[in-house]
Amino acid sequence: MKSYKIAVIPGDGSGPEMVREGVKVLKVAAARFAFSLDFTTFPFGGDYYLEKGEVLPYGAIETLRQFDAIFLGAIGHPEVRPGILEKGILLRMRFELDQYINLRPVKLFPGIDTPIKDKEPADIDFVVVRENTEGLYAGSGGFLRRGTPHEVAVQESINTRFGVERCLRYAFRYCRDRGKMNKLTLCGKTNVLTYAFDLWERAFHELGAEFPEVERDYAHVDAICMWMVKNPEQFDVIVTDNMFGDIITDLGAMIQGGMGIAASGNINPEGTSMFEPIGGSAPRYAGRNMINPLASICAGGMMLGHLGEKEAASALERAVMDLCATKIKSLAAGRMGYSTSEVGNLVADYLCGR
Repeated sequence: MKSYKIAVIPGDGSGPEMVREGVKVLKVAAARFAFSLDFTTFPFGGDYYLEKGEVLPYGAIETLRQFDAIFLGAIGHPEVRPGILEKGILLRMRFELDQYINLRPVKLFPGIDTPIKDKEPADIDFVVVRENTEGLYAGSGGFLRRGTPHEVAVQESINTRFGVERCLRYAFRYCRDRGKMNKLTLCGKTNVLTYAFDLWERAFHELGAEFPEVERDYAHVDAICMWMVKNPEQFDVIVTDNMFGDIITDLGAMIQGGMGIAASGNINPEGTSMFEPIGGSAPRYAGRNMINPLASICAGGMMLGHLGEKEAASALERAVMDLCATKIKSLAAGRMGYSTSEVGNLVADYLCGR
């Protein structure tokens, strides 16, 4: 029997409740499909920072590197200044574990309302591949004369041939293996960001020659946003840089029904990857057993697929899709028709055939 070591970081706010249900469902999936998951929980988050005065302890990254995957709840604490936890935990793990791909399926499930008129599940089913370790998030820049009337702030977008090429190669392979439309769209801004996206575009077409079965497409990021709303069915896989990817995936979450169903993976194909819901920690719902856990459960399904347990991942997604079509009234916290734990039980029972 295959066994996988999973690091669990419940995080802040409603994160622990979402993770609890995700772990519940993952255990059921493992039992049904004959593999095992060995979970180890780590307390990193706002409460840990407030108590210890440090975001991550010495050696934490090396410890996490020994796991097959990381299952994350949510990071964000109302008593901690924004940026401290996000940079000290999320960005640090992405950069130091070299999780250079952010993978975001945008898929409308049956029974879920989309704000786009007359669109159905067949129309909204694409994936965004976002470069995850470079760009504006690399942290290059600084201040001159800070706090004075002559202050200057510089934030630089770092794009290396190495980083761009490995992201594009992953996207081409993912698009080919997905086997849907075999169409990869590069999202950029070549008419204004003429240095960064000249590199992206040249690498895109040069690498594309190695994947003749994949159609190459290009659109500016503003056009992508318009077409995601007007004609999302034209997209198969979109590949883009760190900042644009961050923006368009939130739009993607909205057109697939909201943050309550949106999951993501931070992928290192050769190392330890991390899976999480795309939404925040929602502290106002913490401890009330009313937060929607489906995004966390879907993130767990992505994790199973990444680990090679494709059958279990497909079964988990089918369970969520069926429940959305037949039982879940709304994705909004407190409006689902069920409590957080009851939703987890419904998915687990479905996987068990009950």
